[in-house]
Amino acid sequence: MNTGTWTFKELKFPRPDLEVFRALYKDALDRVHQAKNGDDIVELLFEVDELSRRITDVLTATMIHHTMDMEDERYAQDQHWFDENQHLFIKEIVDFNEAIYNSPYKDYVEEVIGPMYFVKTDIKSKTFCEDNVPLQQREAELLGEYQQIMDSCQAEILGEQTNFMGLQDLFTHDDREVRKAAFKAFSDFLADNEERLEEIWGELLVVRDKQGKNLGFENYIPLAYMERLRLSYGPKEIEAFRKQVLEEIVPICSKIYEFQAKNLGLDEIKVYDESLLFKDGNAKPAGDVEYMFNETVKMLRDMSPETDEFISFMLDHDLIDYEERPGKAGRAYATVLPARKAPFVFYHFNGTPPSLRSFHEGIGYAFAAYKASRKQHLEEYYASSSDIMEIYAMSMVLLANKYAEQFFGDDARKYVFANLYNYITFIPFSVAVDEFQHICYGNLDMTPEERTKAWRELEKKYMPWRKYDDEDEFMEKGGYWYHKPHLFLYPFYYIEYSLATINAMEMYQKYVERPSTAWKEYLELADLGGSKNYLETLSQAKLTPAFEEGAVAKSIEYVKSVLEDYME
Repeated sequence: MNTGTWTFKELKFPRPDLEVFRALYKDALDRVHQAKNGDDIVELLFEVDELSRRITDVLTATMIHHTMDMEDERYAQDQHWFDENQHLFIKEIVDFNEAIYNSPYKDYVEEVIGPMYFVKTDIKSKTFCEDNVPLQQREAELLGEYQQIMDSCQAEILGEQTNFMGLQDLFTHDDREVRKAAFKAFSDFLADNEERLEEIWGELLVVRDKQGKNLGFENYIPLAYMERLRLSYGPKEIEAFRKQVLEEIVPICSKIYEFQAKNLGLDEIKVYDESLLFKDGNAKPAGDVEYMFNETVKMLRDMSPETDEFISFMLDHDLIDYEERPGKAGRAYATVLPARKAPFVFYHFNGTPPSLRSFHEGIGYAFAAYKASRKQHLEEYYASSSDIMEIYAMSMVLLANKYAEQFFGDDARKYVFANLYNYITFIPFSVAVDEFQHICYGNLDMTPEERTKAWRELEKKYMPWRKYDDEDEFMEKGGYWYHKPHLFLYPFYYIEYSLATINAMEMYQKYVERPSTAWKEYLELADLGGSKNYLETLSQAKLTPAFEEGAVAKSIEYVKSVLEDYME
């Protein structure tokens, strides 16, 4: 189904009968018990994998269609239905996987398909509990409401209506009054919705805590680590990483913001100044949105035969949605339709440097999924855990620095500096988000006021340069965190961006010094997909786990030197 002339918009899926899927899984379970040898099990496993990919295609396509047009009632209803019902056949999947795990032919199956299948099977078993199904349904309802609130944002700036992502794009505007107005609208929107956002967050904490306790954990945190496939590290390693960030990266960022204030002619940087790096403005695109998109295509065609093949596939099947338009959800993501081995990139691309960087991250993520889906034989291996997948995403941005002149002409050096600046200054914010989650999920008795205060203290710890206007009481008391969707939608995900950023910087240095070798390692990393665990994958790609002692200082050495040279 990967060939032909189909396009994504032509794909229409009827709402499936989940009872049929449950029956098919029950039949597969019976066949496991009837198997006469390991080959019977392997053949059955691939049959069920094909079924699973078809289910995932329906769920994923519905989500994509819904986000493409939030006003389309049909997909809104389908998405709500899936949110309520997709947990109902998890038990059958778990029972099937456990039967294979306990089969006398397990060793043979593992030899054929690799050990990670059973590792993930074990995790699914340990994280499933029938008592959690109604809690997961309630969780989905709360997440849907959070997304609706954030997607409802509309503000008028410079005489034009803009959404939540559009407001954040304006933080790089040359005119400080525009930046200030955009941030005020940003803050006002969150303040206006604070009460309901806090109620959603508070209930999510309780609902997820109950899920953890139903599985025998002290709270939700151990369950979250398992759900995120953290098989090679835990809270202690993450705490060690946060400590390295505080010691190695926060001081560098403080110097950068001092340089930035001087560069902008300001006594101090306010929060709405943080994204503007140069007094005469950040890098200016060499053309309009279509030009920048076409240059991305040219870049991928030039970068390697593999990326050329990838972008041809994406364009042939209309798998990139980047245009701004009314009704489009105000978020960005990359995903994959596994039955068609087809990645999908969903972004708001307006041609600005931040949107180009974000778009190239999505391209990197999609390229890795494209490669793995052609190398690996199971949907389970089409993608790795997010701490690995984000390495592909962020590395693609840094590797694209080679082509900066195509996108920004004489401003190419500004763009390269901005990329390195944004990644290194992002890390302290990311670890603050992570520590905030550990605090919230570990202390359910905290009041909303105590939680927001805790966030503000973390800002002062990891981002001592952050300053709000005196009249912005909402932000000064600690309201900034409400806007970060990962806190609500993808608990404990955010630190994985920082882990991956460290490795992307390490890979970037290799690419500068030995481009052909580094690219080969990048491709080998992508081919692995989710077939190996985190540490094994990093080892094969010759990358250093970010939480190892001294890893942060070593991995950022080159980027740090480039930034310091520029500032000098």
